Amino acid sequence: MSLLENKRILITGISSNRSIAYGIAKACLREGASLTLTYNNERFKERVQGFANEFNAGEIVKLDVSSDDSIAQCQEKVALKWPEGLDGLVHSIAWAPREGLEGKFIDGISREGFLSAMNISVYSFPALVKAFASLLIKSKGSVITMTYLGSERIVPNYNTMGVAKAALEACVRYLAADLGPEGVRVNSVSSGPIKTLAASGIKDFSALANLSKTLTPLRSLMTTEEVGNLSAYLLSDYSAGITAENIYIDGGFNKMAAIASIEE
Repeated sequence: MSLLENKRILITGISSNRSIAYGIAKACLREGASLTLTYNNERFKERVQGFANEFNAGEIVKLDVSSDDSIAQCQEKVALKWPEGLDGLVHSIAWAPREGLEGKFIDGISREGFLSAMNISVYSFPALVKAFASLLIKSKGSVITMTYLGSERIVPNYNTMGVAKAALEACVRYLAADLGPEGVRVNSVSSGPIKTLAASGIKDFSALANLSKTLTPLRSLMTTEEVGNLSAYLLSDYSAGITAENIYIDGGFNKMAAIASIEE
């Protein structure tokens, strides 16, 4: 039997075939899941529908996480498609202003940029889980979100996003405590650097990736396929005893003591 046979999984955040969410969708489909994909705006609609066709996911659903109405409408459409319940929810959404992803943290921070980053990158996660809670409880589902080591260590240029990821990981723990008695599990996946569309917005990302590859015990960077495989496992019944955890898939980089600075 496949890991996710007959499982119903909602995947957010696919923007390209290099995105982590794409790798997760690919792995989930391979393991027998039925998928629904979301898109943020008209710019990505045609592209994401193409991915949905590739994954036999049917019609995509609009989801603008900055809007409570959009979240509610997304939930209604998913509930109509899967009234039996939702087995898995993948949150792969993050955003910070460009000035918050370069140089010194103190120089790039502003009230507007900080609050916007927290709204999109952090609040969107518990907001989605809250909206879909009844469907997740029906199926005793599993929820995962994407994070990064910059949540607990100083990573050059990660800045505002590092603070956001720290808050996101705290949300994982509190949501897991709230929903655990209902049989719903909540975890985060912390991947090493992957050259996604979102990562391209971080100044000197290539230098960061090369540094990680040099220091990682496996001497390699992770791929979206590897993150997808781990995510499929966490969404499956085989990980039934795992919740409130932040699970690293970074080739062991997070255990290394030597963290060099990226030269200007």
